[in-house]
Amino acid sequence: MSFDQNILKLVLDASLIVKIVMGFLILASLASWTLMLIKSSQLGKAKRRLDIFEDRFWSGISLNKLYNDLSQRDNREGMAAIFFNGYHEYARLNKGEQPRQLPLLDTANRAMRVAETREIDKLEENLSFLATVGSTSPYVGLFGTVWGIMNSFISLSQMQQATLAVVAPGIAEALIATAIGLFAAIPAVIAYNRFTDKVDRIAVRYENFREEFTTLLERQILLKTGDKNVSSL
Repeated sequence: MSFDQNILKLVLDASLIVKIVMGFLILASLASWTLMLIKSSQLGKAKRRLDIFEDRFWSGISLNKLYNDLSQRDNREGMAAIFFNGYHEYARLNKGEQPRQLPLLDTANRAMRVAETREIDKLEENLSFLATVGSTSPYVGLFGTVWGIMNSFISLSQMQQATLAVVAPGIAEALIATAIGLFAAIPAVIAYNRFTDKVDRIAVRYENFREEFTTLLERQILLKTGDKNVSSL
């Protein structure tokens, strides 16, 4: 009998509680791997959209043209959504001859901050599931292991002659639960840390853009009001 067949036989012969633990861990592992694929695609697309928008924004395109182009789209995401919300408030309030600089910038900045938070929340969505799988799976597997070993020793106490061959299968099936728990936990922890780092990097770029765009709006206001200190910005 091969090693794989031995493992399969141990799993099939395991007690009901150990089987439930193994099934739960396998489902958690499948769910976490599915989420990893989804998140990897989502964060990759978010970074590509960010790079494309930054290149276009700093290419010298008119802010009005960029805003008008985005207003015709329904799927504004990432940095495009931050820019659109901020410039929308700026354009809405900047209609007078002498716009009030501080309230105008504060309103635009708040609108961008809200959009930035919303976009980051989208990127962080369901990441807590990976953290939960990574932190709880080893303990769930350990519970199955303890239960299996306990049953093995209970069975051992009822036998007149105790040998390693009698107790070994029960201990082996119990240890499989721990192995499955680690198999579920380790990729989830690695993926969580990796995705969290990517989200943090994107969030920093969002924040930097918001600050740079606020400075750009301030410069436009000072040009419109004829402030002599505009050249110092």
